Amino acid sequence: MTTPQLDADPRRGRRIDALAVLSFVLLAFWVTARLWANPANGVRDNRTDQAQFEWMMAHGARVVTDFAYPFTSDRMNVPDAVNLMANTSVLSISVPLAPVTVCFGPRWSFLIFLTLGLAATGAAWYFLLSRVVVGARGPAWLGAGFCAFAPAMVSHANAHPNIVSQFVVPLIVWRTLRLAQPGRWARNGLLLGLVIVWQAFLNLEILLMTAIGLGVVVLALALGRPALRSAARPFAAGLAVATVVAGALLAYPLYVQFAGPGAYSGLSTLIRGYSTDLAAYLAWSRESVAGDARGSAPLVKNATEENAFFGWPLVVLVVALVWWLRRNVVVLGLAAVGVVFGLFSLGREIRFDGRDTGVPGPWAALENLPILHSVVPTRWSLALTPIIGVLLALGADRARRLARRHPAARGQIRFAAGTVLAMALLPILPTPLPATRLDPTPAFVTSGAWRPYVAGGRSIVTLPLPDTTYAVPLRWSAETRLDMPLARGYFLYPDTRPGAGRIALFTAPPRPTSTFFETVRQADAVPPITPQDRVAAVDDLRHWRAGAVILDPRLRPAESLRRAMTELTGITPTRVGGVWLWDVRPLVA
Repeated sequence: MTTPQLDADPRRGRRIDALAVLSFVLLAFWVTARLWANPANGVRDNRTDQAQFEWMMAHGARVVTDFAYPFTSDRMNVPDAVNLMANTSVLSISVPLAPVTVCFGPRWSFLIFLTLGLAATGAAWYFLLSRVVVGARGPAWLGAGFCAFAPAMVSHANAHPNIVSQFVVPLIVWRTLRLAQPGRWARNGLLLGLVIVWQAFLNLEILLMTAIGLGVVVLALALGRPALRSAARPFAAGLAVATVVAGALLAYPLYVQFAGPGAYSGLSTLIRGYSTDLAAYLAWSRESVAGDARGSAPLVKNATEENAFFGWPLVVLVVALVWWLRRNVVVLGLAAVGVVFGLFSLGREIRFDGRDTGVPGPWAALENLPILHSVVPTRWSLALTPIIGVLLALGADRARRLARRHPAARGQIRFAAGTVLAMALLPILPTPLPATRLDPTPAFVTSGAWRPYVAGGRSIVTLPLPDTTYAVPLRWSAETRLDMPLARGYFLYPDTRPGAGRIALFTAPPRPTSTFFETVRQADAVPPITPQDRVAAVDDLRHWRAGAVILDPRLRPAESLRRAMTELTGITPTRVGGVWLWDVRPLVA
């Protein structure tokens, strides 16, 4: 790390800092502009996760207003509840934003979370880079801008606010480096422990990657700079304090996550197969100036997981920077971490240009290990974004110093550096996220007409039942502040069927009636209904403690679903508040 060499004029420096932060805010609003332009809009390419995060924001508000238990919730998946520690509960954000959720609704708190998460990430990296790493505001702004608005970050801005909100990561880096400060090991360890806890309630996957990356860089510093070894004792003491503090505060939440009701044991084989295509490192993201969906779609599972897509000019530049700065131990440490993460991201089998190569990746030996079996492999390439951001800052600072040492060649050096950066970065500048108009919530929900049907601990069953492909009911429930409980839902939950090994599903394990309605939905037709189907339907409605079943008539298979439910139960629905309603209380009593 370097000694800061910022402007001698503090007022000028503060103005530059303010402009840097403002630039990140403006860029964040640029990326989310179409969402802010119309409050009825939602993220086009990931409406399902947006609905889930709106539900999570409502849960955070409920923790504050109703003192609800934070780590599980019975407002979804009635009667079995949901383990929120094993899901993306984002309590470190949803709880502070509770006033916004209560006053303006979960959609606004979600949008604020997404937008300010991007901006705050840029600002946090800027202050870390300018004060600790390079000691210059210009290079720091360049690196921080990449850390916050690289293609992978903009891709995850498609309704993954917990992933784009990486502003705690620079704080963890800063507090870790401060552990070497003599005489303040207890204070520094305490602060590090607290920011680790903050990140744990935001995204554990990012915390794991940060810990591994930091460990390698700290080791590189210890090996490459012998003078730093004298700080080993305060560093170790502070790290011990951080471990105790974080361990004490996270012991119970992590117990709930890994051993509590609803805990699962790893992701499904399908999700573990989400790897980074080797060709994606050289390609352009669909959310970049030079990219489009036709070019990126064959290389990625969906629009939210374009974790690489740096473009070939930037890849060439990064390799050149590592070679140019190879005498810097920080650069060597970052390069080592980058190579490891890049290899991990290739998954169990390396793919190139959309085709399996048959070559096993290093991840194949690690994917079944505890903790690692819950990591999506492609997200290791997401962790390359801050590594490249720091390398860009270090390279720009090196060019700046070189220009100062050689005044006669200053113009040529600046022109060359500017040209290279423009060629590498202009093609990957972000474009606004695609948005789509979300259907208005039915009056049956907004008016509270559902309340009599949930009295006595009953739930609302929606058709189709909510899952990874239909999460709109979560948005409806969120708008009621979770007062309207749902049967099933969209969440990670263990598969408890015999032989399933408790791997994670994206909803509760299937029941006969949920499978029946999924068949109706997919075929848009009603299959023959047997007496056993009718008996199973009553059993399932009793299991779900159903008070009413509702169907949004705007759905494409609505007519088939309406006929199927009517034939299955013998109850004729009524049209009320913009939904078809089956009062099933007499049936399940």
